[in-house]
Amino acid sequence: ILASGSTYRRELLSRIVSSFEVQIPGVDEAAVKNSGRSPLQTACTLASMKAAAVAAKHPTAIVIGSDKLVDLNGVILGKPGTPEQCCRQLTAMSGQTHRLITAVCVQTDTHSFEFTELTELQMRPLDPAEIQLYVERDAPMDCAGSYRIEAAGIALFSAIRTTDSTAIIGLPLLRLSKILRELGVPIP
Repeated sequence: ILASGSTYRRELLSRIVSSFEVQIPGVDEAAVKNSGRSPLQTACTLASMKAAAVAAKHPTAIVIGSDKLVDLNGVILGKPGTPEQCCRQLTAMSGQTHRLITAVCVQTDTHSFEFTELTELQMRPLDPAEIQLYVERDAPMDCAGSYRIEAAGIALFSAIRTTDSTAIIGLPLLRLSKILRELGVPIP
């Protein structure tokens, strides 16, 4: 069971698992994000809470919880929601390096696996016209950090350092595949 309402995570998981359910965990993300935890602690806590919330209803299932957030110098940048907020976030990140933290918790009735993938992204300097053009093109209002790396957002960056590019979209498939294989899930 994928404990997420994210269409991005659903698409990613479908690359490696042919059949799974999706359940929205109903976790109060805002409360966790405003709790004073570090960005890394926040992502890990949210991934664990999402998995635990769904696993409580399905104790014999393999449940996957995940959270992704942008850490710009210790400040969490969430999903912008509006074009104006997209422009503000992109202006703040222009010319800066930020971390993308993707945390995963896989929970069964007998095991719990937790891991994080950290990605460093160097955004090139952007002028206001480029930012406006990008926001109009990709409409990234539902994307943490205001960019869609899998679309035109790739052009905003001068460098990306990661061990798993799928973590940028929201679910790191390399390590997740290994864990699911260990749990007996047939994966190519």
